[in-house]
Amino acid sequence: MKAAFATWNHRIALVFDVARHLHVVEAEDGRIIQESQAFLGDDFQSQRALYLAEWKIDVLVCGAISRRLQEMVTAFGIRVIPFIAGDLDEVVRAWLSGGCDWSAFAMPGCRQRTRCRTRRIGVAPE
Repeated sequence: MKAAFATWNHRIALVFDVARHLHVVEAEDGRIIQESQAFLGDDFQSQRALYLAEWKIDVLVCGAISRRLQEMVTAFGIRVIPFIAGDLDEVVRAWLSGGCDWSAFAMPGCRQRTRCRTRRIGVAPE
């Protein structure tokens, strides 16, 4: 299994759409067998999704991600775990453990890992 973690300053990057760095982890039986770094330039969203597919990524762990880009990534068969925040090492350990409760790493304002609440001026929160 190969996972990519969008990073910034050794933390999960806030927004995958503009993230520049990926920490790529290949694991087998819950143990890391290889780690590497990848750089994402200012390419189009479709190119970002294609890079992940070319690098044979199985899982993308990231902060916020636009719906359009998430759909492109999942179209390549890549599972997306969005709206994650925290220290890179802690998130990688959680991913390695398998049955992670991702709510412990949910971005502020997010009720669950796949849906995020937004507040608009003049609109009461849910």
